[in-house]
This record gives sequence, structure tokens and C-alpha cells, in this order.
Amino acid sequence: QVQLVEFGGGLVQARGSLSLSCEASKTSGIITTAWYRQAPGKHRELVAVITRGGSTNYADSVKGRFTASRDNAKNAVYLQMNSLKPEDTAVYYCYVMTNTSEGYWGQGTQVTVSS
Repeated sequence: QVQLVEFGGGLVQARGSLSLSCEASKTSGIITTAWYRQAPGKHRELVAVITRGGSTNYADSVKGRFTASRDNAKNAVYLQMNSLKPEDTAVYYCYVMTNTSEGYWGQGTQVTVSS
């Protein structure tokens, strides 16, 4: 089992920046980590994916503004969010997939972008 704890949400003005962190209780067996978000009344959507090797993919809506990174030594992944827009307002979740196809979610952290 993997426990995930997220940090870094908050309130920011449009065009501002925030950085999210996700710390895992362990990294052995984790092959992929992803960031999702869910806005009120909307489905949870994929924001970014980062593999253990550091390869990344992003949703079109955040490309060029968000950057995912990882520090395997610290069991942590990060999401740097720049040029934030009001439509980025959501609860952001960290998600990991293991090599046994088990998935785990973090508790979520609120990001609110004011116009």
C-alpha cells in the first residue's frame, strides 16, 4: 500500500504561480505518477503524467504553463503551475500506479485562482 500526502494548494491571483508537492510513503513498485484535478460539477481530469524515468505528458489545457517533476530520493513529485487562470481552479490530486496495477490517490489539495 502507498500513502500519498499533498502540499501546496492555496489562493492565487490570475497569472500567478503555485507549486504542489506529493510525497509518497514509498516509491518501490511505483511506475507512474499523475496529477488530476476536479472542478466543482465536473469530472476528474488528467493534468500531467510523469514516469519513474522522468518522462512527462500534459493535458493540452496546461501545456506550456505546468511542469511536473520528481525527486525519487525524496519519494516526491511536484507540479509547478505558472500563468494560472481562473479555470485552473479545482481540487488537485496526486495518483500513483504500481507495477502490480494498483492505484492510489492522495487526499487532494484545493487550488483557487481569482480573476
